[in-house]
Amino acid sequence: APEQAARMKKLQEQEKRQKVEFRKRMEQEVSQFIQATGEPRRRFQPMNKIERSILHDVAEVAGLTSFSFGDDEDSRYVMVFKKEFAPSDEELDAYRRGEEWDPARAEERRRLRELAAQQEEAELESGPAPPGPPNDYKDKYRHLIGSDAAKAAARTMEANKAYGCVPVANKRDTRSIEEAMNEIRAKKRLRQAEDE
Repeated sequence: APEQAARMKKLQEQEKRQKVEFRKRMEQEVSQFIQATGEPRRRFQPMNKIERSILHDVAEVAGLTSFSFGDDEDSRYVMVFKKEFAPSDEELDAYRRGEEWDPARAEERRRLRELAAQQEEAELESGPAPPGPPNDYKDKYRHLIGSDAAKAAARTMEANKAYGCVPVANKRDTRSIEEAMNEIRAKKRLRQAEDE
C-alpha cells in the first residue's frame, strides 16, 4: 500500500508538471498569435478535454475568443480568434459542420436567403388570404344561404299580432280542458273494470 501510494503521488506530480509545461507552451503560442498581425484566427491541433480547457483559460486571460469544434473526443480542436475578428454565427456554424469558412460563399447564401424572404413576403401580400376558420356564423353558412338571403327574409317578415294565441277556428279539438280530462278518466276506469 505505501508503494502504491508513492507511485500514485509520483504520477500525480508528473501530470501536474505536464499540465504546467503545456500551459506555458500554450501561453507562448497565444502570445505569438497576438503579435502576428496578419492572422485573425488560429487553429490548434486536436487535444484532450483537459488541454482544451487549459487553452480556453489561456485565451480568456489574453483577451481572446476561443471555441472548440469537432464531433468526437479525439478530433476536437480549439480555434482562437482575436477580439476585432470575432466570428459571426454563420462562420461558427460552418466550423461546427466541419467546413472551411468562405466569406464569399457565406455572402452569397445570405443574399439568396434575403431574396427568398422578399419573394415570400411579396407572395403573401399579393396572393389571396389562405382559407381559415370562419369567425362569424354568417361567414360559415354564406356558401349555403348566400350573402343577402337572410336580409331579404327579414324585410318580408311581419310580426303576428296574435302571437301565442291560436284562434278557435284553427283548433282541431274544440273541447275544454275539463271535458278532455273527464273523458281520459272515464277511459281509465273502463280499462280497470275490464282488467278486474
